[in-house]
Parts: sequence; structure tokens; C-alpha cells
Amino acid sequence: MKKPLLLFFSLLVLCASAQVPLQGVEDVNKVTDNTLDSLDKVMQARVTPGSSRKGNNPVLFLIGNSTMRNGTLGNGNNGQWGWGYYAEEFFDKEKITVENQALGGTSSRTFYRLLWPAIRQALRPGDWVLISIGHNDNGPYDTGRARASIPGVDKDTVLHVNVQEINKGDTTYRAEDVYSYGGYLRRFIDETRAAGAFPILMSLTPRNAWENGQVVRKPHSEWCRQVAEEEMVPYIDLNDISAKKLEAFGPEKMNYHFFGDKIHTSKFGAMMNARSAAEGIAASNHPWLAFLQSCLKGVELPTVDVKREEGKPVVFLTGDSTVKNNDKDEDGMWGWGAVATDIFDSRKVTVANCAKAGRSCRTFLNEGRWDQVYNSIQPGDYVLIQFGHNDVGAIDSLKERAAIRGTADTCHVYRLQSNGKYEVVYSFGWYLRKFINDVREKGGTPILVSLTPRNIWRDGHIERRNDTYGKWYREVVEQTGVEFIDVHNITADKYDKLGEKKTAAYFNHDHTHSSLKGAKANAQSVAVGLKKIASPLAKMLK
Repeated sequence: MKKPLLLFFSLLVLCASAQVPLQGVEDVNKVTDNTLDSLDKVMQARVTPGSSRKGNNPVLFLIGNSTMRNGTLGNGNNGQWGWGYYAEEFFDKEKITVENQALGGTSSRTFYRLLWPAIRQALRPGDWVLISIGHNDNGPYDTGRARASIPGVDKDTVLHVNVQEINKGDTTYRAEDVYSYGGYLRRFIDETRAAGAFPILMSLTPRNAWENGQVVRKPHSEWCRQVAEEEMVPYIDLNDISAKKLEAFGPEKMNYHFFGDKIHTSKFGAMMNARSAAEGIAASNHPWLAFLQSCLKGVELPTVDVKREEGKPVVFLTGDSTVKNNDKDEDGMWGWGAVATDIFDSRKVTVANCAKAGRSCRTFLNEGRWDQVYNSIQPGDYVLIQFGHNDVGAIDSLKERAAIRGTADTCHVYRLQSNGKYEVVYSFGWYLRKFINDVREKGGTPILVSLTPRNIWRDGHIERRNDTYGKWYREVVEQTGVEFIDVHNITADKYDKLGEKKTAAYFNHDHTHSSLKGAKANAQSVAVGLKKIASPLAKMLK
């Protein structure tokens, strides 16, 4: 290494401590991540390299930092998730197992020194090693967390440092040779190949950083690509695949793909990055990846099975059992979506009833049902959004389907009693706004529909929930300008005129679920509401 370069890197040295616990210390990325400072705890919590292997099947080892595996336990207890948690969902477990060996706070340098040896020892011929690391390859070289690698891909650049370590107040120094970012990638590649395994280089996850209307790309993507080309190994540009999705979302939606800061992802962001990684592998034409591609599953986006006809928009119905129920026995329970053909002209629109009994806005989203609708929306389509009956009750126990009451832009991390897993739960209004914005993003028209009334009477009038859900719907309408059909009050007005005794025929089984007669009444209320607000969809009515 040339002396001027050595002097330059020596001037970059900052002061802190490498091994002493640094609770609450913010790094150069403006992030506090103390995972690496508790290495003993980390090693006890993580899976032993190679222990997931089934018989002679290969293992896919994931090498990365907190964007791949967040926290010591990696279970989302802080609301942040790494995409490695969801990676296994895209691979056939009968052909290959996925081991998320990533660790928060590591750089290519510290991972190679501290964690790679155990993985290298576990490698078997035919295994795969996916390397996506670099967010922490900055900062001081010989103090603090001492994790920086030299920028770039130069093969011969080396920096000789004495790393300061503090243990129980005693300061010691450890000699270490620091290489370039590309130099560490080559070491991973060489040693993977030596074990008869296959390396894959993958660029970093994107950050929540914008410049000139685009997500900022870090230089590590180009460095990673350069090394991949030189070493003739597969390269997946995860950064670009996910960044393009985020750019299509726009800043508002992009924000909730991150949690707590501008680097670490929420469940939304982690799931997106996991899918992007799988899509990148599937789309690669590198000959090495043929076997790995044969192990992929679920890469195609889930959609609604609906038959489209040219010139006819689709009307998607979302909601709970009041929209879709058994819908078979004339004397049974019915949702109004089953009789939507009573009001919509099938020559002008196609109706797709995607509602599901027992669902809240939260569970409709968590189960992937909303994603099926979202992925199916085309410009000119309509989506009717009707939730509320199941959005009350326990959040983290019993049916675990309630949202936080109200419409505030708020959330909280809950530990679910059913399985001990963690979930970030948002407000009722937040879920509705997400659905509304998602529809608009795809060029569709969202229409918010208030929940059907329940057969509960007081002082000669049927129950009205205008002080809770009615209030929340109107707040969302004011916030978003969405079209709104107030089925709750339109139908309730009908029942008030009929009286309690005659209204009983419009319900079945209990005070919430509709009979066939009640389903038809609610469908008619939808038609009345569409005409009342002069919705373009009203032109599609019979």
C-alpha cells in the first residue's frame, strides 16, 4: 500500500470502544445497534451453522447484517424485521433449507472475522452462500466498533491497524489487517468455492433516502457488481429491484416499509426485500443458478382468480361475513356480495367478491388477502372496502384480530399470546388509509363502505354506531377524500321504518349476520349510496 493512502486512512480514525457494551450509542449511520457488542448472547441465540440440513440436501446460508436479521433474536420484538426471516418462504424445504446467519451491526470485515469461520466449517459441496452486506462498512478502523472496510474493490489495498479493545476497564490492542470492501467479498467467494459450495453476491437493501425523486443508491452496489463480474459469480441487484418498488410507492407508503429509522425495515419492508431477492434469483440467467431456481416457490405475485373481459372493469368487494358468508342455503346466512348481481349490470362490470368471514382489516391484510386484491387491480377498476364488525376486541389475545381504536397514525408492537410472535398493529383508520392509497396507486377507484347495522334495538330504534365507527369512517373520508357509502345508516333507516319485529327476518343466527333477505337489503343500500354520492360506479348499476 502506498504511504499517502495509509496516511489518509490513518486520519480517519475516531475515538470510542470496540468491545465494551455501548448501550444507546449512535453510529455513523445515525442508528443504534448494539447486537454485535453482546456476541456471547448472540452465539447462544442463533442457529448453529449447518444444523438445518435435511439428509444430503444443500443449505442456503444468508450472510448479512441487521437488514437481513434484526436484533439478537431476530424475531421482530422491536418492530424491525430483517428480510432473511421471510426468505425461506420462497424455497421448497424438501429441496433446500435456508439458514439466516446474518447479524445486526456487522460489516463485511467483522462478519468475516467473527462469524464466518463457523459457517465455512459447516459448508458442504453443493451448498449456497448468499452474501449481502455493507451497510456498516464505514466509521473508524481501529476504535469504537472498528468495523470499517476500505472503500472500493482494490485487491492489494491493506491497512495495518492496532484495534483498541476495552474489557472491564483494561485497554489492550489487537493487530489486524483491514482490506477493501471488495477484498472481503473475494475472501467469502474464494473460501466458499474451496468448500465446493456456490457463492452469490447481492447488493444491499435500499434505505429510506430520496434524491431528485429517486431512492439513493449506495456505491456498494457497483462495487459488488464489479467483484461478481471479475470472479464470474451470480450477482443480484436487490438494491435496485426493491428501490424501484419503493419509488413506485412514493414517499408516504415507503415510510411504513421502514421502522424506527431510515435503514431498518418493518415487516412490510422485510417481506418486500425477501420477495425481491427471490425475484432476482428467478430472473438471473447465470448458469449456476439453475438448481437454486428449481427450488423456488411462490415467486409469482398472488392474484384474485377473476375472468376479465375487454372493456369491463372489475369491482372487487372486500370485507367480512356481512359481505361474503355461506351464501348457499336460502334459509342460511348470506353476505350482500353474493347478491351483488342484483344491483350491478354484468354487461358493464365484473364483480369479484374477495371478502372472508371473520376477518378484520388487520387479518385481511396479514393473511395476504389484500395483497391478492392489490396485485389484481388494473386502471379503471373499483374496490369497495367494508370492515368494522371484527375490528374490536382483544389485540394480542383470543382471535387477535382487532386494530387500535380510532384513526390516528399510530402503531404498537404486541406479543401475540397464541404463538409468542410479535406484530406491529396499527389503528383502524391506518389500515383503511393503506387500502385506499393502494387502490389509487394502481389506478383504481376506492370506495369506503360503512359496516352493516346490527339487530340491536333501544327505545324503538336500531343501534347506530356513529360515535365510533361512523366517526372513524368520516375522519378517513376527510383525510383521504375517498368516496363513501354509508350503508350503516341507509339500511338502519329502512329498519327503523319497518320496526323491530319485521326487521328480525333480515337477520339469521344472531344480531350481526344477514339472512338472504337482509343481504339483498344491504346490496340495495349500496346501490342507493352510489347514486346518492353520484359515483361513476353508479352508471354500472342495473
